Parts: sequence; structure tokens; C-alpha cells
Amino acid sequence: MDMPRPDAAILSRKARIVARLREVLPADAVVDDLHELRAYECDALSAYRCPPLAAILPRSTTEVAAALKICHDEGVPVVPRGAGTSLAGGALPTADSVILGVARMNAVLEVSYTDRFIRVQSGRTNLSVSGAVEEAGFFYAPDPSSQLACAIAGNIAMNSGGAHCLKYGVTTNNLLGVTMVLMDGTVVEIGGPWMDAPGLDLLGVVCGSEGQLGVVTEATLRILPKPEGALPVLMGFDSSEVAGACVSDIIKAGVLPVAIEFMDRPCIEACEAFARAGYPMCEALLIVEVEGSEAEIRHQLDLIMQIARRHNPVELREAADADQAKRIWLGRKSAFGAMGQINDYMCLDGTIPVSSLPFVLKRIGELSRDFGLDVANVFHAGDGNMHPLILYNANLPGDQEKCEALGAEILKLCVEVGGCLTGEHGVGIEKRDLMAVQYGPTDLEAQLRVKDVFDPKWLLNPAKVFPLQVTASRRAG
Repeated sequence: MDMPRPDAAILSRKARIVARLREVLPADAVVDDLHELRAYECDALSAYRCPPLAAILPRSTTEVAAALKICHDEGVPVVPRGAGTSLAGGALPTADSVILGVARMNAVLEVSYTDRFIRVQSGRTNLSVSGAVEEAGFFYAPDPSSQLACAIAGNIAMNSGGAHCLKYGVTTNNLLGVTMVLMDGTVVEIGGPWMDAPGLDLLGVVCGSEGQLGVVTEATLRILPKPEGALPVLMGFDSSEVAGACVSDIIKAGVLPVAIEFMDRPCIEACEAFARAGYPMCEALLIVEVEGSEAEIRHQLDLIMQIARRHNPVELREAADADQAKRIWLGRKSAFGAMGQINDYMCLDGTIPVSSLPFVLKRIGELSRDFGLDVANVFHAGDGNMHPLILYNANLPGDQEKCEALGAEILKLCVEVGGCLTGEHGVGIEKRDLMAVQYGPTDLEAQLRVKDVFDPKWLLNPAKVFPLQVTASRRAG
């Protein structure tokens, strides 16, 4: 994966840049030792590594603004970083860039149960947002698999989702407002704690912009009352195509579960060995969860199980209590870690129409055989958010390149059936060279002009989202 050559002039000014940053930040908030910078050389797409020029760890919006103004004046690129869990290389630095990590900005600033919102600093972890309001009977809906570690800043950057996004939506559906610092140090407030902010929907532009427009330091998030109850059911099938058809039929029937999750045999085997959740050894597994009152749960589950039986499941297991429900989810929540124990892998997140699931799963199997690399599938089936895990050997010459080529073919397939390149992981560096597959020249130009307005010098999060030749010409121009 190509990255731009570092600017020698910036590298030569490292001492001055670091000294200026130390003038506006606490002593422990500036990291420039090469050994310490190794912690910031990659994110969860760990196949690519590059230590940054320096890293800064501010604790407030004021500190972020002061640091960005210095970097802007010095012409230094800045890479915003949440918790470093990006699977698309969204926080990968360049050698002449400064990492701006928000991990120390993790405070709860305001909570209103009456108006149903919470305002937090953007470095707060996803799961701890719900933790701050759960005693009052509320929760924050988006729940990425990395929710124990991932930061709200990264969730906003990539418009993250999670298992329960089928019913509650992804980050953009639960984000009410942000405080954001532009590259020149200007602080702007966008949206706020109300249902419909006046003016242009700039919040919709910011959410999912992958750190290209500004650094989000605070976020106002929608919180919801906890449902009366929830119950999952486990379904096993003889083939991935049949499981995909079952998902399509559930959605067509007008039933709206809170989650429909899919796992195929390679993933089932890895998760069972790792978590021992009691999964059946079949070709494909669905976890379907519904919630509401006892009567609502019963009505929905009866309909869903009736649909499932038409597809001749080899296993149909309804959770009898909270402990069984927890065990049903245990393997799914452990999936990425379980797969990581057995092989190197690349995780994709192309999204497709639910009706195309059977065809796409079959085609992924064919592509897997063509390239000679195994693919395990675990994903949010209810909204067609695919997560093929391409297994490869990072120590085998040529295997990583073959993995990338297979990944590109799978993502092109997603676009061909009417889907898109990314559902929640973002473009980062992983998909930037595929942007022309989904977008024509006019569409790309519109996106580039938005970047021009917010970041005229093109200093924020370099080498991400847009093809490198476009980035180079924009910075030169």
C-alpha cells in the first residue's frame, strides 16, 4: 500500500515543531522519542506501519486548538486518532505527520434524561457511554464489536455501527452535535441537543468524514431508555446461501429484530474453540434478537421461527434465560479475537442489499477458491453489512498482496450488486484506490471540494480516503 514520501523540510524542523508544541501543551502530552512513538505507528490494520514525527495527547478543546494552530502554521500534517482500533488504516501516520490522540479526553460533560442526551469528550470509549447512564435505565445504541476499546471520536469518524444497528441505526442516527476544531485552530459548534438543528446539515457531513475536515473533541449523543426485555434465538443451517435466504425472508416479512448476525463454519469453529459458547457445528449460524415487552417478544419470535423452519434449520434454539442469552452472544462478540488466534486476516465491510446475500455469499466462496485463500464470514446480516475475513500468512511472500487483491474483488462485487465499499469501517487507506469503483469523477470532485473548504492546505489525515494522485495534486494546487 503506497504512502506519500515524507516532506524533508518538515523532518528537518522536527526539533522546532516539538518545542512549539511543548509551549502550549503539558510536558507529558508531547511524545517525540522514537521508541515511544512505536505505539502510534499503526492502528488495527497492523500490516502497515510508520512511526510519526511526534504524537500529542491533549486533554481539552483549548489544547487541541492551540496545537492545531501550530501545526497549521508549520505546514505539518495531523492524523487524528481515537483508540487506534480502525480496521481500514484510518489512523495510520506518515513519517512527517503529528498524531493527535484524544484518549485523555474522556470526561462526561453533561447528561439530560429529560431530553435524552449525553455530552462527552470524544476520547470516551463507546461502552463507557452506556455505562454512564445505565443506572438511570438508559443506553447508547451503536455497539461496534470493539466497543470496549473504541472511542467515540473514531465512531464519528467512520460512522460506526454494530450488531444492534438494524433497529437503532449507526452513529449518524444517534449523533446530535459536535464541538470540532478546524486545522487552523478555529473551534466550531455543529448541531446540538435537539432533534433538528437549523441550517445546513453539516453534522451529516462531519459524521463519517474520517478526520478529513476537523478534530471532534466533544460529542452530544442520543441516549435511549432500555427496552423491557430482549431475547435471542440461535439458528443453524446446512449452507451459507440458505442462511442468507432466511435473513432476506425475515426482512421481507416486515419483522424488525434488533439484530441479525451471521457466522459461517470457519468462524463458528474458531469461536467455539475460543469461547466455548455451545454453538452447533453447521455450515452457517444466525443469531436473531428481538426486544420489547414479553408479548412483543413472543409475537416477533413466533414469526421469525416460523420463517426459519421453512428453510429446514439443523438447529433452532431459543434462549431460556439471561445466562443462555449471554452465551449465544458470547461467541459472536469474540469472533474477531478468535480468528486472530488462528491466522492473520484482513476484515472487510462492504455493504449490500439484503436480497443479494445468497448470491454474494456464493460468489465470495468462488472467489476464495480462485485465489486460494480461505474466507470466514461474520457480519451484520440484517442490514447487509458484510465482514468477510480473508485469512493469509503475513510471513509468506506474496500472500498479503494476494489477500489485498481478493479483498478488492469482494468489494467490487458489493458495489456491482447495488451496495457500497464500506458500511462502518471507513475507507482509510484500505479502500482509497477503489473509490473510483463506486464514485464517478463528478461525485469525487464534490467530495474534494468539501475537503477544500474545511482544510484548504490538505493537512488533516493525509493519504486517506482519496487516491494519492488526487491528494498530491490538491496539496500542490
